[in-house]
Amino acid sequence: MSAFIALFRGINVGGKNKLPMKNLASLMEGMGLKNVSTYIQSGNVVFQAAASKESGLATKIRGLIEDHYGFSPEVVILDQGAIDKAISENPFSEADAEPKSVHLTFLSALPSSPDVEALERIRKPSERFVLNGKVFFLHTPEGIGRSRLAARVEKSLGVSCTARNWRTVLKLQEMIHACA
Repeated sequence: MSAFIALFRGINVGGKNKLPMKNLASLMEGMGLKNVSTYIQSGNVVFQAAASKESGLATKIRGLIEDHYGFSPEVVILDQGAIDKAISENPFSEADAEPKSVHLTFLSALPSSPDVEALERIRKPSERFVLNGKVFFLHTPEGIGRSRLAARVEKSLGVSCTARNWRTVLKLQEMIHACA
């Protein structure tokens, strides 16, 4: 069995797409996934599965949620190596001192033709970003809620994605290491 993280986009945000974490964990256990644990209400799940099951797992989870709850959230699956690599490659040293100002956006696939120039044009002078493979690193010292750049990442990269702040990413790393 290998450990994985499932990151859900757009659940339990603003009263929409409600899915209690206890129910999500039960659904995933019903799929045969083991040692399922959740972190905060925004859709972070750590679990174990046979390594051969990773392929298509996001699609299966989305379908199960749609069958039971009537909506189909985007799901990004990470293994332990992916989260460890993302953390080690974080280019922003501010992360530890200001964990809410650094976000890692995990992409569902490698972007084939990312429009980085569009992001550069709307970037505030205080903001910085780096696209590295399937992770988009973003430093927003004025807050992510005020960032036009953060709101345009998915459209400009052309792939679905979901973001987590530095503190959450570190907690998920801790959880996946405990689960492995």
